[in-house]
Amino acid sequence: MRVAALLLCLAGPALAETQADIVILGEVHDNADAHLGQAEELRALKPTAVVFEMLTADEAAKADADRSVIAEAWETSGWRDFPIYQPIIEALGEARIIGAAAPRDTISAVYSDGAAAQFGADAARFGLDQPLPADQQSAREQLQFQAHCEAMPLETMAGMVVVQRYRDAVFARAALEALQTYGPPVAVIAGNGHARTDWGVPAVIAKTAPGVTTHSIGFVEGEPDMPFDETRIVPTATRDDPCASLQSN
Repeated sequence: MRVAALLLCLAGPALAETQADIVILGEVHDNADAHLGQAEELRALKPTAVVFEMLTADEAAKADADRSVIAEAWETSGWRDFPIYQPIIEALGEARIIGAAAPRDTISAVYSDGAAAQFGADAARFGLDQPLPADQQSAREQLQFQAHCEAMPLETMAGMVVVQRYRDAVFARAALEALQTYGPPVAVIAGNGHARTDWGVPAVIAKTAPGVTTHSIGFVEGEPDMPFDETRIVPTATRDDPCASLQSN
């Protein structure tokens, strides 16, 4: 199988042996080989439900009720490149489709007003009422600065970190709710930044529901720069420099 030749497992047990309640499958969003790897893991896992970063709850509910409208729901979400995600959809089996994307107006409110007010009554339980340690806050701001091509002032990155924390908490909450409703295992499809074990979705779940087990697999290009329970290296996708247009201005 092509994907088996492409993927290199660097650490951790085989997925079938993890027996985790929630498995987080990270990705490089525009890398087709990462999605082939995620699809292979889903076929092995046979989850009861799959939480998608890419779909809102409403969009996912429509797709779950009628699989023929998944592509349409994807387009409505504004997420790109549905064809390279098609293998994941084909690997869902009987798994329920759960959406955890926040609407754009909600994200704007989180950026300007903070995460706790938008998250609701469980904000404290999910740690959103507390500031990050200073060293982690600084590190995360630097990562956001680099991710945004250093094209925005560094001081604006604090709001981006708040948004990232909010989204991690929303994904974790959706996965925990799916676990309670449908039973284990539940899978989460999200970017590698959300799958990292030190401060992504696994860390939020560990804080919020310490009795729930998680297993994180990062599908990365080149040497990994963030921690996962397992790391799979995939070929680097061919892409234009995402910062080129900003750097030329």
